[in-house]
Amino acid sequence: MPNRLYTDEELHALRTMPKQIDNPRSRWSEKPAGTPSHRQRSFKARGGRDEQAIFEIYQRENIQDDVDFSCGIVHVTLDGSRLTLARYNGPGHEHGDIHYRPHIHRATAKAIASGRKPEREAEETDRYQTLEGALACLLEDFSIAGLSVPHDHPGLPL
Repeated sequence: MPNRLYTDEELHALRTMPKQIDNPRSRWSEKPAGTPSHRQRSFKARGGRDEQAIFEIYQRENIQDDVDFSCGIVHVTLDGSRLTLARYNGPGHEHGDIHYRPHIHRATAKAIASGRKPEREAEETDRYQTLEGALACLLEDFSIAGLSVPHDHPGLPL
């Protein structure tokens, strides 16, 4: 949870500022802690005028179920607190009125102010079907350079 309130304008600035991946060759690691096990990897990125803004981009996937995945971006503040700006989830679960369809969670000032999970709200999407496709959309949506990931549905409108 963030340690302070954010305005919609501040969240927009974090989303749109150009970012550069520092470790494009991040490797996958398996995390068998619990059932089902999963694999994950994280990228570090910097953004802003002096590249002082720090971000973590992650991918996480259930090893036994390739539609159970999540890709996200976290802003790491100077004091070390973390704010999840967005999660791009696969169709492996239901979320409210979204039934087993890919969906995107985005942080909102309203959710933060109410003390709820910042990225609580979600909307269904048809922009991706796979974890790599979700990463491609996230990179595009958050102005992140340094990785080349193809869209899994290149013909779909953005």
